Amino acid sequence: MKRRANALLAIRHIHKEFSGVRVLNDINMDIQTGEVFGILGENGAGKSTLLKVLCGIYTPTSGKIILKGNEVSIQTPMEAKKLGISMIPQEFNLIPTLSVFENIFLGSEIKRGVLLKKEEMRIRTRSLLEELKTDLSPDALIENLSVAEKQMVEIAKALVHESDILIMDEPTTVLTNLEVEILFELISRLKKKNVTMLFISHKLNEVKRLCDRILVLRDGDQICINEVKDVDEQDMVKKMVGRELSQVFPPKSSPGDEVVLGVENLSDATLLKDIHFHLKRGELLGFSGLIGAGRTELAECIMGLRPKTSGDIYVNGEKAQIRSSSDALAHKLGYLSEDRKGKGLLMNFGITENISLISLSKYNHWFINKKKEQQSSKKFIEQFNIKAASLTAELEYLSGGNQQKVYLSKWMDTDPAILILDEPTRGIDVNAKKEIYYFIHSLITQGLSCILISSELEEILGLCTRVLVMREGRITGEMEGRHINEEEIMFRAAGVL
Repeated sequence: MKRRANALLAIRHIHKEFSGVRVLNDINMDIQTGEVFGILGENGAGKSTLLKVLCGIYTPTSGKIILKGNEVSIQTPMEAKKLGISMIPQEFNLIPTLSVFENIFLGSEIKRGVLLKKEEMRIRTRSLLEELKTDLSPDALIENLSVAEKQMVEIAKALVHESDILIMDEPTTVLTNLEVEILFELISRLKKKNVTMLFISHKLNEVKRLCDRILVLRDGDQICINEVKDVDEQDMVKKMVGRELSQVFPPKSSPGDEVVLGVENLSDATLLKDIHFHLKRGELLGFSGLIGAGRTELAECIMGLRPKTSGDIYVNGEKAQIRSSSDALAHKLGYLSEDRKGKGLLMNFGITENISLISLSKYNHWFINKKKEQQSSKKFIEQFNIKAASLTAELEYLSGGNQQKVYLSKWMDTDPAILILDEPTRGIDVNAKKEIYYFIHSLITQGLSCILISSELEEILGLCTRVLVMREGRITGEMEGRHINEEEIMFRAAGVL
């Protein structure tokens, strides 16, 4: 590797192991002031681990970090911030019961003696939010925000420190196209101010557009460092996976005629208005729309997680009273939330405990049959190609893609007949996406019915046989077969049609 003189940040021979399993192997790189440096790789390649080493979340097993010419030891995130390194994490690190401004200044409160200068923090927060062109209130509680709004708070939280190095781990995954453009404008302004940025994204068009150079990791090994101008998106994929990728999407299959889920005149107290649709056996039904259109709220209403004010839900032709997730489970409904860390998984527990979390009764006959429970987990690890050191590996040490596979396994262990997938490939690399797409396809061909909520139009177009578009809590359009097209989806989502 060619070393650059006067690097702002230099990494020398970094290794990292967990329980004897090496996840980073001899990483070396030099990053310049004002550079946007991309880090690419499949799930489990070591990207997030490397960033967490730089942020003081993990301590390297061996190796050196050199900042502004001096070797530094970064033991905690607070030490990283003092050294001018901030991170926008892939998984949110916010306290739900605190307000936006309290989260942004947590640990860095503005004080006069022992008293907090709350109004000054509110003013600073409002200024940051205006820069991000969001109308969020500084006093809004985190627990009341959407996933996209939480992402904006995480961005503001990183910006408040005015760091020299800003690390972004999948910052655009839950943002609308407009919000992405706002973030890109911000990155451009920060670059002009000589802020250095490390950027992880599975959206290779973003990497190509934003980054000056890229580092590619594969299974913890450093594969290459390239100037972005010298590689195209196909080159990036080949370097990440070490092989050619065939068509990402499986062939579409035709559903049967039997309606397994019917929703009639469904409304809630805040957003949903007179929703009406049906789902057939063996169908993959897509829901498209902008962030805040009501897709997640609809899924939560169907699953009994959000109270409805009117309307009916029918399962296999019979009216279903679904007032809780237990009721939904009894009707063989499953739901992968878009927020796997906050609502789906226990990050400090192992794989087996997470998979059997809601299906424990299958293994409980006076006592929990641990052997049977572990055998089931092993089956899913093999079926989903989950990469982990052991069944007891805590989920916080798994990559985002492997966490998502565990989440899928958790619901498949309940033997669902209807599965609602809310942003199932958020933060997942191209190869893991393909694995999940083909697994969903296999479920469909076996007669299971799926609803896919996705903000990625390519995903909706490539997978779904029928698409419903939502806007402001209503269904504004329906397309099927060859009539599904990107232009009409966007027009209906934006209210043009």
